[in-house]
Amino acid sequence: MRRSQTYFSVKSSPYRLSLTLIFFLLVACSSTPPPSKQKGNSYTVYGKRYYPLSSSTGFTQRGLASWYGRKFHGRLTSNGERYNMYGRTAAHKTLPFNTYVQVKNLKNGKKIVVRINDRGPFVRGRIIDLTLTSASELGMAEDGVVPVQIEALGYARKKRQAGKLVRVYEKPASYELGDFTIQVGAFTERENALRLRASLSRKYRKATVKVFDQGSQRFYRVRVGQYSRLNEAEAAAERLQKKDFPNAFAVASDR
Repeated sequence: MRRSQTYFSVKSSPYRLSLTLIFFLLVACSSTPPPSKQKGNSYTVYGKRYYPLSSSTGFTQRGLASWYGRKFHGRLTSNGERYNMYGRTAAHKTLPFNTYVQVKNLKNGKKIVVRINDRGPFVRGRIIDLTLTSASELGMAEDGVVPVQIEALGYARKKRQAGKLVRVYEKPASYELGDFTIQVGAFTERENALRLRASLSRKYRKATVKVFDQGSQRFYRVRVGQYSRLNEAEAAAERLQKKDFPNAFAVASDR
């Protein structure tokens, strides 16, 4: 949930004002490649960097489950949904968004299936945050925190079986291989984008400017580098973030 964004770290930069304002606009309204949509971007909370998984295949984990309720009801979750304390969703630090997981209460053996749409919990030992309804169905609402085991089931789709629509789970596709680059900044003024590209070209390969129209507004997105693996692009973006470009992030190069 965006409750965690209070703690996101942002470094200073000579491009900070223009980049920061436009960055959030572009992330919200531009086409996003599958890694950002399902996996989610890496993020920092309490000084620790988290890297969401590209695939949930074979994922299991044991630890503590907690739940969050009325205080956050109606607020935006990390994937942009409205948190519903009566729904069957959950927060996990690294599982891809929209992954369905089975949660088993190790105290009473009860099980439920929930969908990941948020990030957290950021408390030592806790591995998943549930809604009030999910916690009640697990028999842990009064306890607050219980030991659990979680198992990733994959993404869900509806399939007709014996004349009825039932939910089935599919293993997610891997987005690790492809054509990736790094978006360093975005500007409404073409000259600013060209200056940044020229500066980047002195140190990095394949610095480009891509034009993107949103309604009546035109943006100039500055990108650098070319990678065949997502983890390589993300590592390069991390290095740029530590320099003068805190908003650098990996994207599919055909976007």
